[in-house]
Amino acid sequence: MPKVAVLNMQGATVGEIELSDAVFGAEINESAIHTVVRAQLNAKRQGTQSALTRTEVRGGGRKIYRQKGTGNARHHGRRAPQFTHGGVVFAPKPRDYRIKVLRKVRRLAMLGALSSKVAENEMIVLDQLTLNEGKTKLVAKMLKDLGATRKALIVLPERDENVVRAAANIPGVKTAYVNTLNVLDILNYDKFIVTQEAVKLVEEVYD
Repeated sequence: MPKVAVLNMQGATVGEIELSDAVFGAEINESAIHTVVRAQLNAKRQGTQSALTRTEVRGGGRKIYRQKGTGNARHHGRRAPQFTHGGVVFAPKPRDYRIKVLRKVRRLAMLGALSSKVAENEMIVLDQLTLNEGKTKLVAKMLKDLGATRKALIVLPERDENVVRAAANIPGVKTAYVNTLNVLDILNYDKFIVTQEAVKLVEEVYD
């Protein structure tokens, strides 16, 4: 079983935690991770793009000049794609970009993402994360003490208004909960900061 040091908010080691081998020591399936990340990014696309084809552009009903004898190419209307203000050849139309991903693949991707954070020493386990007030400087100091000076994902067992408010104004920092964790967020942040209680909940869900 992988073991990770447990730190307090000041960055001092206060213990050690044994992580579930099935959740944090799983095989990293890059194919599954790629599929799930692609699905998440696709789901964010609005799919409202639209352009007009030559049949939808207004005008162009009259033949611009006679068929023969001009020395020019044969044309009909002014709304063909080769003309200015003409239609678009393969005009993009509204569509749904979402792709279906099997539950088994989603699970493999999540386990792989969590395990990668342990393997790359990017997971920080806190004994607890409590703030008396929602001040940005408190979370900023904690991140500095933990060595999380770049992008960090803070995972809580449940919503804590003080932590959410304090972290909201720090660039590159995001708060998440066990029930909102996703593969894209885990991989997108350099440090995965999670409380001991949240670790147990994650293991209950995915073990």
